[in-house]
Amino acid sequence: MIHPPIPAKQSDSSLSKYPEHSATNPLSVHAMTVAYHQKPVLWDIDYDAPLGSLIAIVGPNGAGKTTFMKACLEIIPVASGTIEFWGAPYAKGRARIGYVPQRESVDWDFPISALEVVTMGRYGKLGWFRRVKKEDRDLAFKFLDDVGLADFASRQINQLSGGQQQRVFLARALAQEAELYFMDEPFAGVDAATERAIIEILQKLKNHGKTVICVHHDLTTVPEYFDNVMLLNTRVIAAGSVKEVFTQENLKKTYGGKLTLLDEVSEAIAKAKGS
Repeated sequence: MIHPPIPAKQSDSSLSKYPEHSATNPLSVHAMTVAYHQKPVLWDIDYDAPLGSLIAIVGPNGAGKTTFMKACLEIIPVASGTIEFWGAPYAKGRARIGYVPQRESVDWDFPISALEVVTMGRYGKLGWFRRVKKEDRDLAFKFLDDVGLADFASRQINQLSGGQQQRVFLARALAQEAELYFMDEPFAGVDAATERAIIEILQKLKNHGKTVICVHHDLTTVPEYFDNVMLLNTRVIAAGSVKEVFTQENLKKTYGGKLTLLDEVSEAIAKAKGS
């Protein structure tokens, strides 16, 4: 049950302050710098996420991919710059944004069932102090079923496999019924069946006009899974459609001489262009 996004009402107060960024974009980042202990991790980032796209953030370890997501979501502070969602600050767009963190960052020992985790995704619609209604539990169960885990609804989250846990967190994000999703390595540590299930759901989100931004490591699947890409290594090396940006030249600029899979990636690029 994925609903198309409701078009944002445009007003003078919601227009981006920066003419190079459109207020219709779900995410616009202007001159963002993030530093740890006075050392820049991200430097002068400018980026616009296109509406209704599957976007991969790609770069070497330590390039700032997860930092980029967390800075956009105000999980960590920025040293300078501005982040806008539909031309407005994060606080105004929070209810329209979903987030799936890295699986390793979650306390899986917390005593809670899979269905309860997914139901938490409804809190943004309900408010934290309102009682969860039957229709919200039914909707949460529907999203759990969408990821193939209806039979595990009452199972404690720590009793699930890594791939199943990832599916539960994806279902929780779906339960938010957001318009923009940030997903930090959604395919990490999952089996082939879970990976196929996840990409099918992401494609459905895109087909309904949603925007999904994923930190992604498997370069060989970028041309197959995504239509847009940001190549990141402290700075934005290149960003745009996969067909235009995901090239050998840009990958060499992003990874330097450390990319050992270049032949496989080149083959994946050629295959995508030929399809």
